[in-house]
Amino acid sequence: MTPLLKVENLKKNYGTQIGCSGISFNLHPGEVMGIVGESGSGKSTLLNCLAGHLQPDEGSVFYNTKTDGLVDTILMNEPDRRMLGRTDWAFVHQNPRDGLRMSISAGGNVGERLMAVGERHYGHIRENALSWIDQVEISTDRIDDRPSTFSGGMQQRLQIARNLVTGPRLVFMDEPTGGLDVSVQARLLDLLRSLVIKMNLSAIIVTHDLAVVRLLADRLMVMKSGHVIESGLTDQVLDDPQHAYTQLLVSSVLQV
Repeated sequence: MTPLLKVENLKKNYGTQIGCSGISFNLHPGEVMGIVGESGSGKSTLLNCLAGHLQPDEGSVFYNTKTDGLVDTILMNEPDRRMLGRTDWAFVHQNPRDGLRMSISAGGNVGERLMAVGERHYGHIRENALSWIDQVEISTDRIDDRPSTFSGGMQQRLQIARNLVTGPRLVFMDEPTGGLDVSVQARLLDLLRSLVIKMNLSAIIVTHDLAVVRLLADRLMVMKSGHVIESGLTDQVLDDPQHAYTQLLVSSVLQV
């Protein structure tokens, strides 16, 4: 099976500091990859290189496009990369305010992404916005309210609706439950898991929370100092960690 994403020898440095180095992996359709590690391990640098937000120093990120097959997204021109990010890719920020327009309504936030890909019929846009607001468990009577009036959990669900309305095949998530109360985290994780299954989404999730990857990720990569030091099936890595650093990560959670 052709992978949806094929990453080869990705490297990004900040001067003499290693951001990420020698990263290679394949991601297949419908597969969720978790990336874990402590702060400064390189996981966010890697995610931003994959998503086209950072230009890596070396390596390739091949994506299996609908029209041209595997294309190195790093070599794409900027308009094509932006269109990919609006249609077949999505990016869920840790802080939902980074992924929302706070000055327009909830429905406008969802509809704006549809308009960016050419939808112009107001009735269709509003109908889709209503459907997605409902799917992410926000009351549809809040469609005309601004995100600034929403709780943090509701803002995150709205950001997810805004991202998924165009039916992307690949979603990048940067600490999607970070900063939320435990009970709100649990509801959001249940929602994410159901959407991943329902839409057959592929996803790459960066998190420091091992419970998040346990619930959502099929495979797991553990990063330290810019390098992947252990990878494998999520349950296998968490239940029987081989590297001393991974063992320390797992044991620190168990001791809490």
